[in-house]
Amino acid sequence: MHAPALARWRRSLLAAAVTVAGVVVCGVPAGPASAADGLREVMFVGNNWDGTADVIESSGSFARIGRINVIPDKARRLAEIYLNPVKLAFFLGIRQGPGEGHDQFVDDMYATPDGTAMVVSRPSFADVVSIDLATGAVRWRFPVSGFRADHMAVSPDGTRVAVSASTSNTVHVLDINTGRQLGSFGTGDKPHENIFTGGGRYIWNMSIGEVDNDFDSPSQDWLKGDRHITIADASTYKVVRTVDMRSRLDAFGRKDLSDAVRPAIFTPDESKLYFQVSFFNGFAEYDTATDKITRIKTLPKNPATSEDRTTWVNDSRHHGLSINPAGDKLCVAGTMDDYATVVDRATLQEGPLVSASKPYWATVSGDGRACVISESGADRVTAIDFATGQKITSVPVGDHPQRVRIARIPAGWTPPAAG
Repeated sequence: MHAPALARWRRSLLAAAVTVAGVVVCGVPAGPASAADGLREVMFVGNNWDGTADVIESSGSFARIGRINVIPDKARRLAEIYLNPVKLAFFLGIRQGPGEGHDQFVDDMYATPDGTAMVVSRPSFADVVSIDLATGAVRWRFPVSGFRADHMAVSPDGTRVAVSASTSNTVHVLDINTGRQLGSFGTGDKPHENIFTGGGRYIWNMSIGEVDNDFDSPSQDWLKGDRHITIADASTYKVVRTVDMRSRLDAFGRKDLSDAVRPAIFTPDESKLYFQVSFFNGFAEYDTATDKITRIKTLPKNPATSEDRTTWVNDSRHHGLSINPAGDKLCVAGTMDDYATVVDRATLQEGPLVSASKPYWATVSGDGRACVISESGADRVTAIDFATGQKITSVPVGDHPQRVRIARIPAGWTPPAAG
């Protein structure tokens, strides 16, 4: 893209990001549920190894409301897998690789606009399903291309969901109500995070490369594959731009850092992108207007953390970022260093290091006052006050929680009976 066209594209992206109704933060439409529409705001917590999702209060006590079985069709899916040698090989590979010896049954989840269903990506089953919240039954199923489903994102209006098909280097965009594919686009190796931007006009996808091999030393970085950000038009699904952070990191003087972009978060006005990269205890700040990395923050290491990179889960040292609604505080999950911390965005000074067991994700509470992290090593979620950086409370959930998402469901909802 030529410089004038690129400048116009950036200006249109930023202009489209300013909306009257609210801002999308990490792919979640802003704004609380209203009593008029009969919905209540909650949080979904995906318990990856359990194959369940807990529903908890979105603020306050964060108390657990109920639990959903997201693999009611497990027997049928396993029968299909065990009868297909290729599918079985990938299924077992997921178990021994990213699953750390466990099957990965839930990665990401969102609610449908009417709040009656939960849409879930299931890595080991290589699909996305819609689970009826009243009956627990599968409404629709979409098998992704390849053999593994990963992170998702929902459009600002809640009608479309983008899912990474990590072994086919593809992002599928689906109608959230029907599961019908609306479009797809190609990515770098191993697509991971997805973010809708510009009021829903664009989809940003971050590819993380080959995280399952042990070629983890900096000298072997070239063996990790093609890693870049892919930006696609959310209407035509055509790729409009790619961003390779390798040259941007080099220009900043950090040739030592991986260019595999992991969790990422935009400021409310989308002028800055904060992102984590493989093997690094910290994050980078990228200016979308100038197309440059402007700051890099190194966070403390835990002296108890092994420096053997092959022991770090899926090449991640820190994995999880969120930003408060005011845009002045970041929350960072220091995964392999067993802590989370709130960082002042102006100074990049971190607050107290809140002890946490392998925190795997960070999001924002419904009232915007707390950062909520998933402690995958302790099977709980923990809320941390954005203002003080101190822990508020912890709530037990299922086995190996990862993604945590804001959702809206019927006000009087109770979990369906176990089938």
